[in-house]
Amino acid sequence: MAPPNGPSAVTAGPLPTVEQILEPSPVVLMRRRVFGHAGITIGATVLIVIFAVALLAPVLSPHDPLDQDLTRRIIPPIWHEAGTWEHPLGTDQFGRDYLSRLMYGARISLLIGFVAMLISGVIGTTLGVAAGYFGGRVDMVVNFIITTRLSMPVVLVALAVVSLVGNSLWIVIWVLGLLIWDRFAVVMRSSTQQVRNLDYVAAAKALGCSTGRILLTEIMPNIANNLIVVATIEVAHAVLLEAALSFLGLGVQPPAPSWGLMVSEAKGLMFFDPWLIGIPGAALFALVLSINLLGDGLRDVTAPENRN
Repeated sequence: MAPPNGPSAVTAGPLPTVEQILEPSPVVLMRRRVFGHAGITIGATVLIVIFAVALLAPVLSPHDPLDQDLTRRIIPPIWHEAGTWEHPLGTDQFGRDYLSRLMYGARISLLIGFVAMLISGVIGTTLGVAAGYFGGRVDMVVNFIITTRLSMPVVLVALAVVSLVGNSLWIVIWVLGLLIWDRFAVVMRSSTQQVRNLDYVAAAKALGCSTGRILLTEIMPNIANNLIVVATIEVAHAVLLEAALSFLGLGVQPPAPSWGLMVSEAKGLMFFDPWLIGIPGAALFALVLSINLLGDGLRDVTAPENRN
């Protein structure tokens, strides 16, 4: 009998082909999909620029965003004949540099959008996954909570709460975070119901895995692409809600350089100096569009049917 390691030993399997050896790894394939997706490229580029401007605002801003000079009020941007490079985007009705306020306003919009999304995401994802996985009475209770939340108009409730409790920055963030979790709950519940009875979940149960481990290692990775899309939608939603509250005078309070507040302060001059509304409005548009493009792109490249 030949020794196990001798020439006549049976090989473990067929040798890999040249195509299999040269086939790119999953990491390389994912990198190619990410960098080859136009939505991700455009959205990520714009979002990175806005993040960089927000972080480097103390270095990049030419003036203090709170400094007032009534002798230099309503200076137009540089593309107007009366514009000056000292104030490239002009000044507002109080003589404050518009470019500096726009840079610092990016900080407020990003902070509100992402923190409110995190708060609402934790609440909605927890409720949705619990309802979708356990079903029965848990599902019934969560559905009742979701229905109750959907019966309350977000803007009206936010206006009422902010007007009663106060309208500091963190109160606005918490109010928005506690009001926009319903989309997380609905989508996560539906996604969890679709995957809870699949073979890999049944195999994990048969192996004796705990419920927590199944939820974290089997359920969540396979619904992550839906979570990414909802998260990006809610970031944009929170940014727009803050802008609406600030426009109505119940969001971030002056003299803070909020983009929504800049639009609100300029509404009386929109027919005479439309750039006062157009500049912060364009910034809001660019931020929301970049977030949505990035979210849609990540959904496309992380969908289960696109992983192979």
